[in-house]
Amino acid sequence: MMKTGRRLWTLVICAGAACAQSVDTTALKENTDKLIESAMKDQGGLDRLEYLCYRIGNRLSGSKGLETAVSWAEAEMKRVGLQNVRRVPTKVPHWVRGNEAARLVSPADKPIAMLGLGGSIATPKGGITADVVVVSDFAELDKLGKSGVAGKIVVYDAPFVSYGQTVQYRGSGASRAAKLGAVAALVRSVTPRSLRDPHTGAMRYTADAPKIPTAAIAVEDAMWLHGLTRAGQKVRVHLEMEAHEEPDADSADVMGEIRGRELPDEVVVMGGHLDSWDVGQGAHDDGGGVIAALQALVLMKELGIQPRRTIRVVFWVNEENGGRGGQAYRRWVGEEIGHHYAAIEMDGGAERPLGFDLAAIVPERRRANNPGAATPKVSPRFAGNVQAIGALLKTIGADRIERGGAEADIEPLVAAGVPGLGLRTVGEHYFDYHHTDADTFDKIVPEDFRKCVAAMAVMSYGLAELN
Repeated sequence: MMKTGRRLWTLVICAGAACAQSVDTTALKENTDKLIESAMKDQGGLDRLEYLCYRIGNRLSGSKGLETAVSWAEAEMKRVGLQNVRRVPTKVPHWVRGNEAARLVSPADKPIAMLGLGGSIATPKGGITADVVVVSDFAELDKLGKSGVAGKIVVYDAPFVSYGQTVQYRGSGASRAAKLGAVAALVRSVTPRSLRDPHTGAMRYTADAPKIPTAAIAVEDAMWLHGLTRAGQKVRVHLEMEAHEEPDADSADVMGEIRGRELPDEVVVMGGHLDSWDVGQGAHDDGGGVIAALQALVLMKELGIQPRRTIRVVFWVNEENGGRGGQAYRRWVGEEIGHHYAAIEMDGGAERPLGFDLAAIVPERRRANNPGAATPKVSPRFAGNVQAIGALLKTIGADRIERGGAEADIEPLVAAGVPGLGLRTVGEHYFDYHHTDADTFDKIVPEDFRKCVAAMAVMSYGLAELN
């Protein structure tokens, strides 16, 4: 199936490349060159990102930090002169971490670096102390069965292969272990590299298993516990968590736009997600994405560029633990969905951009929620336009157009037939910081961020301008 899919996509890209040769971008080039030049000198975007990170900080759904960021974003969009600035209200989950800790109590007494996973329940008051069983994958877990798992804490020491493949242990590890009688689950952080820093993220319970507390632990600690059990040591761990859910909170997407000069009712929407986890500052995930999209429009305003179609920037909320912002925007659009010409999202960190993914894969989460979900269709003509616009980014090395899945916030739009694009970056360090205390502004490389701004500006402008 994968080989067939790749071959079909190759045909689409080849057709797109042929179309690209017939797409005249001469009229675009003067403005796209100006946008790239301005982006590579720009300081305003970095200043806005620094403010978001240093002055507001992390922004988990339901938190005061997120609502401060929503108000700031609305005011900032008005300040830079965007049109039709507004909020799209939505309810968001409100999970609270509380105090938490984990310790090895036997064969030694040492702390374990941990972060509770979003959505986890608490331990009973006083915590849980239990023997540990360590597995590398679900096959090993199932082989142990109830007799080997019941009453124990399951530790998943699953090495990082790719985010999409390895994140399954974070997402469903607790319920898989609970079905066999485990009292808690600890998951090796989903990252290829570690400096003993745990990575949080969302987990989900299934209806056919008891809810048990679950947390991420540092890669080094997962390997350490695994090494002890392989050596025949009896390992016991104490886990305490106060995590709980509060009633859904009020929040909102924030959006503003530059109205199109000829086709104002046709929309190219772009953005990222304003929320983050409750650790770090949410710099790469996804402060860089929302600010790069906003700054792309700021540069157009400063250069006096008004595209044929409307370009709308949206700061979506609740991407991390619910997706309510993307769903709220889709509901707000309603029957006007047919006027959305394209949707662009940046949610892969603000490292050096390589180009854009065209959404032509059904993400696993959408397959799970909608078994009959259709594969997004990208017409050769649209692919050709994207290829031609991408070629204008060759000077900054961001001209690659490849097949990919829809980013989470634009997924509801893509599911409704809107062509979707996601900015692709090198990803050299993104998962080093992802969902950790280390996702901070100092990890942003100014030149790389400026290239992201340039790429978002050129692609959105090009799609809004071409016939």
